[in-house]
Order: sequence, then structure tokens, then C-alpha cells
Amino acid sequence: MLHLITVEKDQEVLATIGTALAELGVTAGSMTLIGAVQTATVSVMKKDDALTDYLRTYDQPLELSGTGEIWDGKPHIHVTLYAEDFVTGGHLHSATVRDFFVHAYITPLTS
Repeated sequence: MLHLITVEKDQEVLATIGTALAELGVTAGSMTLIGAVQTATVSVMKKDDALTDYLRTYDQPLELSGTGEIWDGKPHIHVTLYAEDFVTGGHLHSATVRDFFVHAYITPLTS
């Protein structure tokens, strides 16, 4: 069964998805995301130290596409962000919708 979670104006992406996963009872699975956000914080690994993350925060309109997993009921998402003058990506730490939405398509893992 596929579930759709919609993150709406002024909602934080990870918090909204996490709450919806708990309500749906989904503890493991996969997800894909598409939409647009105003702010986002992502991290990438340092090239000579994979255990150190570089965090970067952006505040401008950003188109978003992503994929991830749900493990122990928590979303783990990697995104690509597209801005007017750059493209970036990484592990999503936070993002907030302002003018548009983000759709998360959830596929629960069944045994």
C-alpha cells in the first residue's frame, strides 16, 4: 500500500513526515519526495573524514526532490535542491515549506 503525506505551507518537512508516519503506524519502508521549500539544512561528508558532516543552510526558494528510508519510524532522507543559481544536495536535516508543498510517497515495508 502506498501512502501520500503532504507537507503544507509553514510546515517543517521532517517533523510533518515523522508525525504522519506515527499516525499511519509505518516503522520501516521507503519514500520519494517532490516539491519546493523556502529553507533547508543539508549535510555532506568531509572528503577526508566520512564521520564529519558539513552542514549548510539555505534560505531562498528551492525545488526539492529526494529519496529515503524509514527506519524505527524515523525518516532518513537525501535530497537534491535546485535554486535559481545553484544545485546542491545531501542528507536533509530540516526544511520548511513557504509558498508551495512537498509530497512524500511512502511505501511501507511488509513482512
